[in-house]
Amino acid sequence: MTPPTPPTSPTPPTPSSHPTRAHSFNTAAAQYAANRPSYPPALFEAIENLAERPLTDSRVMDIGAGTGIATTLLHQRGAHVLAVEPGDGMTAEFRRAHPHIPIVRGNGNALPLATASADFLTYAQSWHWTDPTHSVPEALRVLRPGGALALWWNTDALDVPWIAAAATRAERYLGIDQVVEKSGSGARAATALADPSGRLTFARRQVRWSRRVPLDTHLANIGSHSAFLVLGEERTAAFLAEERRHLLPTFPDGIVEETYVVDLLVATRS
Repeated sequence: MTPPTPPTSPTPPTPSSHPTRAHSFNTAAAQYAANRPSYPPALFEAIENLAERPLTDSRVMDIGAGTGIATTLLHQRGAHVLAVEPGDGMTAEFRRAHPHIPIVRGNGNALPLATASADFLTYAQSWHWTDPTHSVPEALRVLRPGGALALWWNTDALDVPWIAAAATRAERYLGIDQVVEKSGSGARAATALADPSGRLTFARRQVRWSRRVPLDTHLANIGSHSAFLVLGEERTAAFLAEERRHLLPTFPDGIVEETYVVDLLVATRS
């Protein structure tokens, strides 16, 4: 059996599109919450292993928390979690769904957090929206000695033929520089993306997992990514209709098995 091809790590959006794409999620927060994939238990076990400390009873700040997909899982593992999110729409959806978890407004470039106050800083699908020249010093400021910075992305398992074909179709429709956030097809190494200055030493782990969802959920997940949110409803609808036509022969029962590889980076503050 041929071993899976490791996924490449996501690269940031181009500077000209970065602010628009970063804010696009606020208009689709409910769609995001309902259709985006979650994360497997093995991811959090890997975080604890690489950080050499448990999440249970730790003070965790989840940055760029969005609608709370990762935040909730961290809370369920017994962490004392505070969410940090810059967007109006995402914050409103978070508060609606998770009123028992505290959330404050802010972003990774200027954290509204006290110095040496966190055992973990977590960035689920959000580090690439920061500027590491600011977010790295901020992480080092907020982490306690021995605390861990954990960054991760769900990336498409491009060794699965139908997923590779779908990624190619999206690349052709959007342009390859526009699809990196969704497919993880950027060319930079993961550690260079995380900290180009090399001030942090990251350990890397990849966790493969899958979920089975209705085709409608799969398509809504695609449409919740920033490259499509900024494309406009008409062009996005046209792509999703064509994508449905491509996928139905592969999944005639209307249930899609999405396969992901979570790309995890963990660095510990000395």
